[in-house]
Amino acid sequence: MSRSGADLALLLLGGFRTLVDAATADLAARGYEDFRPVHDFAMRAIAAGADSASEVGRRTSVSKQAAAKTIAVLVGRGYVSREPDPVDARRKRLQVTPLGFAVLRQGEEIFDELRQRWERQIGAAELATLEAQLAALVGDGAVRTGEPGWVAHDQG
Repeated sequence: MSRSGADLALLLLGGFRTLVDAATADLAARGYEDFRPVHDFAMRAIAAGADSASEVGRRTSVSKQAAAKTIAVLVGRGYVSREPDPVDARRKRLQVTPLGFAVLRQGEEIFDELRQRWERQIGAAELATLEAQLAALVGDGAVRTGEPGWVAHDQG
C-alpha cells in the first residue's frame, strides 16, 4: 500500500503525540500535573543558556510574547528563577531551579520507560533501525539540546 507524504507526516506526528501524551500523564501521576511539553522546551533552552524571553523565543521558535508568558508560568510555579545579572543590574537572568531540573529528570526517566515499551512492542532491532533512519532523515543534531540524558547529569 502506497502512502502519501501527508500520511508520513501524520504518522510522525502521531508517534510524537503518543509519546508526549503518555509522558505528560505519567508526569502528572508523579505530582507534576501542572507541567506541559512547552515548559520542557523552554526550560531546556534556559538550561542551555537562553537568558531572556527573546532568546527563549528564538530557540523554541515562538514569539517573544509567547516565550514571556511561558517564562512567567515557569517562574510562578518555581521551575525557573529570575536572578539579577551580575554584570548588568538592569537585567534579570533566567535559571532553571532545582525543582525544574527535578521535573526534567523525571521526564527523561519517563521517556526512557516509554522507549522501552516501544522496544518490547516492535523489537530492539526494529526500534534501533527506526531511530537510525529518522536521525538520517532529520539530522541527529537537529533535535537535541545536548547529549542524551543531559539533564540527568549534574546541572547544579
